[in-house]
Amino acid sequence: MTFVGLIIAGIIIGALGRLFLPGRQKIGFLATMAVGIVGTLIGYGIAAGLGVEETRGIDWLRWIISIAVAAFLVSLVVKFTGRGARR
Repeated sequence: MTFVGLIIAGIIIGALGRLFLPGRQKIGFLATMAVGIVGTLIGYGIAAGLGVEETRGIDWLRWIISIAVAAFLVSLVVKFTGRGARR
């Protein structure tokens, strides 16, 4: 994956990770992108460990794993920065 592709995937994965969490997360665009990039890299590593490195077409399993990792990382960022939604 190229650097630009990683940034674009990071934005998409980070946004989808936030979308699947309940409530609002008060983290900025750069934090979302960073979480998405890290989630993408970890997700691709996990998928490679499971034997799903390259397939024809869209690698759905890699995307699902990356989104789940990004959602987990967003919840950690919200927890440790104290920027969660007030209820």
